[in-house]
Amino acid sequence: MKRLTFAQAINDALETALRIDSSVIKYGLGVTDPYGVFGTTLNLEEKFGKDRVFDMPTAENGMTGIAIGAAIGGLKPIMTHQRLDFFLLAMDQLVNNASKFHFMFGKEVNIPITIRLILGRGWGQGPTHAQNLQSWFAHIPGLKVVMPTTVKDAKGLLLESIFDPNPVLFLEHRWLHNMDGEVPEEDTFRIPLSKAELLKKGKDITIISMSYMSIEAIHAAKKLEEYNITCEIVDVKTISPIDWETIYLSVNKTKRFIVLDTASEFGSIGSDIVAKLSMKYFNQLKSQPQIIALPNTHSPTSYELTKEYYKDAKDIIKAVSKIFDLNIDTNTFMNKRHHDVPGDWFKGPF
Repeated sequence: MKRLTFAQAINDALETALRIDSSVIKYGLGVTDPYGVFGTTLNLEEKFGKDRVFDMPTAENGMTGIAIGAAIGGLKPIMTHQRLDFFLLAMDQLVNNASKFHFMFGKEVNIPITIRLILGRGWGQGPTHAQNLQSWFAHIPGLKVVMPTTVKDAKGLLLESIFDPNPVLFLEHRWLHNMDGEVPEEDTFRIPLSKAELLKKGKDITIISMSYMSIEAIHAAKKLEEYNITCEIVDVKTISPIDWETIYLSVNKTKRFIVLDTASEFGSIGSDIVAKLSMKYFNQLKSQPQIIALPNTHSPTSYELTKEYYKDAKDIIKAVSKIFDLNIDTNTFMNKRHHDVPGDWFKGPF
């Protein structure tokens, strides 16, 4: 085991894939620049050369088409976009080509591409640089959509994505990049896609979450234990396809649940989870299902407006308090100097 940050674990996974398989290539805007996409691609060009690790012109649709062609030709392309928002220019290639070829050609054609998209918030990035559109991708048949939470996930899920025979979108929340943790060193280390994980066991209520909101759930659960409420946290990790069985086992035990999503509520993955669980457990639930997600409006740029727009552990505590009729003061809980950055290490969007 070795201790790495989330960003270093991504870099470690990329280095491993490039080293053990000569068909892997890595490219995208900023891949070879001095910052290395939040540090995730540093030193890869030096190790593996310009033919396998390279920058690209600003042509998202074009570079995605190149990835599809390269994949059909036997390569395993890994693309990186420093913003999910920028990748929207490539939706035609993703939806009408990458996601469908395996189906259209009788499962005889594979498209082993991995597309890293970075999402999140902070520092006034506003409506065109902070969108959480994972539900768009998750509702397209033929795509796997992964949202890692832990440092271990960053390496294990990325390697599993790279060697999956068909397209995987790998969505990284930028607020996770500096989190550290233990990571196995073996080249063979993988974490299966489509498998959720219990981050914490509990008996009173299930919190179903993904990506950065799972970290907020852990903070909230620790506070709620002071009031004898134990939360079971299910980290979904892969939002398409979802591991329903793990979720069912937990909700069947606790009979209460809250779903957390980093996106706007309407049409979200969180809303789909609430709907499915409500239909399945309608007569068994002890309390009304809850969802904590963003308002159905664009992300504000203003420092003051973002205070009420984004959700965190305090919102989770308030929702659970209401379910159990508790009075919990959150005014002094985890107060930060600035609400729109995860810590002093965060030096800006790039």
